[in-house]
Amino acid sequence: MLPNLDDIEVEKINVRQSDNKTDKRTLNVDMNPMVDLAFLLLTFFMLATTFSKPQAMELMIPAKPKDELVEQEMAVKESKTLSIALQKDQVQWYRGITDPEANVIKYDELEDMLRSVNQNTDGLVVLIKPLESSKYANLVDVLDALNYSNIQRYAISDLSDFDLTLEGNTATNE
Repeated sequence: MLPNLDDIEVEKINVRQSDNKTDKRTLNVDMNPMVDLAFLLLTFFMLATTFSKPQAMELMIPAKPKDELVEQEMAVKESKTLSIALQKDQVQWYRGITDPEANVIKYDELEDMLRSVNQNTDGLVVLIKPLESSKYANLVDVLDALNYSNIQRYAISDLSDFDLTLEGNTATNE
């Protein structure tokens, strides 16, 4: 049979016996300031951070103009139009729209021709028509020549049926 636990004597190891035993006091910690601080930090971080925005591209689209502000197409007299058909190495130009007669010049002669036509025609409108064989540098050269010739009204326009026939014709009268 087993002995009773009260009858067993156990040695206490590493127990210090001191003469002045003090009574332990209970310690009460006030948690209110810590809770206040936690909520202040929580609200600060909630207000100071930004939430992730949806990943979408913003498009800036101009407002639709009012009907009275829409630019109307202006009719231009044939005698005041000059059409320039741009090719790879030369420029074919003609006056008017019905039964035009094309003239061929080089790009370096274009500025002088434009200056003389602008002096003789009041309210000249130049229509720039790049053909398939032209390059972007040709268009830049023509725009520079228009600027140096003080021509204010010009536009890049679509090719007409006559302009399409000019692609094959390289030698016409000057």
